[in-house]
Amino acid sequence: MIMNYKEKIIKFCKSLGLDTVGFTRLRRFNELQQFLESRRQNGLQNEFEIEDTESRINPTLYMEEGKTIISIAFPYLFNKEINGDIYFSKYTRGEDYHKVVSMYLKKICEYIESMGGKAKYFVDSNALPERYIAYLCGIGFLGKNNMIITKKYGSYVFLGEIITDLFIEEDSPIECGCNECDLCLRVCPTKCINKGETNPNICLSYITQKKHIEDEWFDKINGRIFGCDTCQDLCPFNKHVKLSNINEFKPFEYMENINEHEMINLNNKIFKDKYLGTSSGWRGKNVLTRNAMIYLMKNRRYKEPISFNSSYLQDYYSRLLNYYKL
Repeated sequence: MIMNYKEKIIKFCKSLGLDTVGFTRLRRFNELQQFLESRRQNGLQNEFEIEDTESRINPTLYMEEGKTIISIAFPYLFNKEINGDIYFSKYTRGEDYHKVVSMYLKKICEYIESMGGKAKYFVDSNALPERYIAYLCGIGFLGKNNMIITKKYGSYVFLGEIITDLFIEEDSPIECGCNECDLCLRVCPTKCINKGETNPNICLSYITQKKHIEDEWFDKINGRIFGCDTCQDLCPFNKHVKLSNINEFKPFEYMENINEHEMINLNNKIFKDKYLGTSSGWRGKNVLTRNAMIYLMKNRRYKEPISFNSSYLQDYYSRLLNYYKL
């Protein structure tokens, strides 16, 4: 019966176009407690992380009768190329993955419930250690850049989890395949990736999303409007990956071919009609405009003084004038 549940769920996921699915026994992840508490004590957590360790290592808090955690990878890469020197990270270019992944996971939960099971799904923005769970489920191995690297899609995947009260045979973890390769450590623009504990507080993906950034990051942002793909783009395991078949992640034209004038003059209507529906929209339009402004002013690509209605943007404009001595 256990194998029957597993085979049926995998078959159903494949019918949705999802072919990277794994299972692990639901338990308290005691082995993570010291690591997470050490990161918190050393100031390595950022504002997006939940501080309460117990909520991160004890999945029974989300379903007391839970028996199994299912991890599912959602490939999102459609095009590896970057058009121009100003760009959005690849994961942001299609529909917001929170919405898309939730839609698929909801269908899988409904299928599990049709078999008599109980199911609850999770997509990012939650306390569960999703990459570690994916590793335990055999979805891929944890690379030196702290990302899950799958055999078929490399690291260009979103992760979603389902907790169910069904007993399902668990899969085995895949050991790290990086071996002696340290390319991601060497190319990281801020050296947030290291052989010890990775520091997400100086990862450019995080910095581009911060509401307030220090002047020292202006040059490093270097055309990134939202997110950073440097370690992924140069990873050998991402060289010959399969592209996504999830149509919702197909990039919008305006996310691949950036209109610099539109970005620097982004108004509420354009933001709502376009960018709010992507995973870069949750931080608001001012952060996107700020990052575009950093690039344009760094490269002297402006024609006249800019006047912003926003005091937030006006402050950054003044700081950039001074920083780049314009």
